[in-house]
Amino acid sequence: MDTEAISADGADGHDGDPIRGVARGDSPVPLSVLDLAPVGTPHSPGDALRTTTELARSAERWGFHRLWVAEHHGMAGIASSSPAVVIAHLAAHTSTLRLGSGGVMLPNHAPLVVAEQFGTLQALHPGRIDLGIGRAPGTDQATARALRRTTGPLSADDFPQQLGELIGFLGDDFPADHPYAAIEAVPHGPTPPVWLLGSSGFSAQVAGALGLPFAFAHHFSAQNTLPALELYRESFRPSEVLDEPYALIGVQTIAADTDEEALELARPIALSMLKLRRGMPGKQPTPEEAAEYPYTELELGFVNSWLADAVYGSPETVRAGLDELRERTGVQELMLTANVPDRDAKLHSYELVAKAYRML
Repeated sequence: MDTEAISADGADGHDGDPIRGVARGDSPVPLSVLDLAPVGTPHSPGDALRTTTELARSAERWGFHRLWVAEHHGMAGIASSSPAVVIAHLAAHTSTLRLGSGGVMLPNHAPLVVAEQFGTLQALHPGRIDLGIGRAPGTDQATARALRRTTGPLSADDFPQQLGELIGFLGDDFPADHPYAAIEAVPHGPTPPVWLLGSSGFSAQVAGALGLPFAFAHHFSAQNTLPALELYRESFRPSEVLDEPYALIGVQTIAADTDEEALELARPIALSMLKLRRGMPGKQPTPEEAAEYPYTELELGFVNSWLADAVYGSPETVRAGLDELRERTGVQELMLTANVPDRDAKLHSYELVAKAYRML
C-alpha cells in the first residue's frame, strides 16, 4: 500500500524492497490498514464492500502504507470471504496502494490455486500485492469441511507441508525429484511477498525459521502478543527475503472527535466479539443495540477486557495509545483495523489518525 508516486523506472516507492514500509508524516513506523468489510445491522454486504473500496481510495490518499483484507466464512457480519476477489477490485480502484490478504487461510485451499490467484494479481498489479497466509480455517468446522470437500479429520498439522508447496509453486523451485516439479503455476513472474499470520506462537516460529515477515493478531489475542513476537525474533534466521526480523501487529483502533464518541463506536465491536466467542455470530450491532444489551457480569468482564486491548478515543488519545504499543512491542509496522460498519464514521476514524501523525 505504497502511497509514494511511482517513479519513471517503474519502482513502487520502496527502493526495491517490497516488504519494509515507509513511515509517513511524523509516525515512527509505517501505518497500515486491515479491513474485514464488517456488515452492520442496517447494512448489506454490498454496502460493506463499497465502504471498503472507499476506504482503500482514501487510505492511499492519506498516506497509509498497505491495506489487507481477511478471509472469513459463514459470518453474516463479515463480507470478506474471498480475499483474492476483493483485492483485485481494490487494486483496480487504486494506483499505488499495497494490497494483500490478512490472510488467506491456506488449509481451505489447494496451494496451487493460491499461487495462481496471487500470481494473477501480481501480473495485473506489479509490485503492489502481498500474500498473507494463515493456518486457521476462519470459520466453523462444518463450513471448513465444505470448503475442503473432505470427510476426514480437520487439522492444522499439514500446514508446514502446504506452505512448502505454496512457496514451491510461487518460486518454481521444487527439487527435481518432487512430484510437483514439472508443474508451473501460471501466471508466473516476480513472487509477491509472503507473510505468515498468527495469533499464537506456532506461526511465529515458522516465520522466524523461514526468515519471513510476521503479522500478529494483537486485536484478537493481545495476551499472546509479546510472547509470540519474542518467539519470532528468537527463531529468526536470515533468508533471501529478510536479513533481520520484520513484524507488524494488528490493532483495533477507533478514533473520533472525542473519547466518548470513540467509546460509543467501540462498544458494538466488543459486543460482536462477545457473540462470536459464544458461537452466536451475526451482523454487527448498532451503538443503540450495544447500549441496551442486557450484559451479565461475566459478559461485562469480557467487554471491558476487550476494550482494554483496543486503542480508541480522540486523535490525541489514539496517538498516545499507538505510540505506547509500538514502543512496548518493538514492531516495525502497525496495522490498524476499525470494524466500524458505518461508512462516514470509519473514514473519519482513519482520517483523524492520519492527521494525528501529520500524514496528510
